[in-house]
Amino acid sequence: MADPTDEVRPDEEEEGGGPVKTFLEHLEDLRWVLIKSGTAVVIGMVVCLLGVNHLVEILKWPLERARRLGVDHGQTVEVMADTNVVFSFKPKTNLWGALALGTDRHVIVDMTPLLEGTNWVLDLKVRPNTGDTRPQTKGPELIFLDPAAPFISSLHLAFFGGLVLAAPFVFYYFGQFIVPALKIKEKKYGMRAFGIGLGLFLLGVCFCYFLLMPVALRAAEGYAHWMGMATYQWRAEGYFSFVTMFMLGMGLGFEMPVVLLALVKIGILDYEKLAGFRRYMIVVNLFLGAILTTPEVLTQLLMFVPLQVLYEITIWIAWYWERQDKKRAAAAEAAQTAS
Repeated sequence: MADPTDEVRPDEEEEGGGPVKTFLEHLEDLRWVLIKSGTAVVIGMVVCLLGVNHLVEILKWPLERARRLGVDHGQTVEVMADTNVVFSFKPKTNLWGALALGTDRHVIVDMTPLLEGTNWVLDLKVRPNTGDTRPQTKGPELIFLDPAAPFISSLHLAFFGGLVLAAPFVFYYFGQFIVPALKIKEKKYGMRAFGIGLGLFLLGVCFCYFLLMPVALRAAEGYAHWMGMATYQWRAEGYFSFVTMFMLGMGLGFEMPVVLLALVKIGILDYEKLAGFRRYMIVVNLFLGAILTTPEVLTQLLMFVPLQVLYEITIWIAWYWERQDKKRAAAAEAAQTAS
């Protein structure tokens, strides 16, 4: 006769495989998870501090790309002392006082000291056009206006960079703590949601970095010129903060389908509710485009369109799931009737 303890319980495959622990043992495990995760973040920060110049180059790339967007129809004048640019400006006419600037898009004016009698004066001469192929406008330069700003900005960049470098380890440590307590079905859906969510987050960051950010920066510079303000220089710490928050916000915005479909799975939302919320989500996505981007219509629309497309895909998936559930219910009912 078989031992009753060898019989397979119906819900055995739904149980987790982790050992049973007391509350204090779980707290001890959580403490070590936090210690190891914090250590990974600190190590990542140290690595990023040592290579902060490379982080700066990465974050400056959208600005370099923005400088090549569009066409600058105005004339740019650079006043130079030897090899140093003293200042640059956009003249309203081709005359700067009594100095004729010509018709070239990019004009260099050499400023040299000249002794006249006993007085030193500055002599201004337009440098002859030698086929200079530099861009017509270099765009705003990033500067620090505070002695402590470079160090504080480096710490901020190292913190966000350290989080990115340590993220795989942090996910692994928390996965070791959480996954054993999940049932087999929960593990399956949880891993799928994590994989899709991670992919959507990276997609949102890349979309922002390669496409949206250069357009937004160019639009910000153009808007300043439209207001009659110069944009020769931007505060570096403000630029880095804007870029990192912009990419983070875009990545989180792309997580919307995962959140909504999770609510569908647990029964809070369904296809009809999502379809009914469509007109409200249009307003919500436009609002997100307004607060997460520069206050300019083009960048807002560039952010609104993918968010709205993701919402429509979410509605379609909810409809497909509901249709599959109805088919399974109908098949089960037919089988029960036949029996």
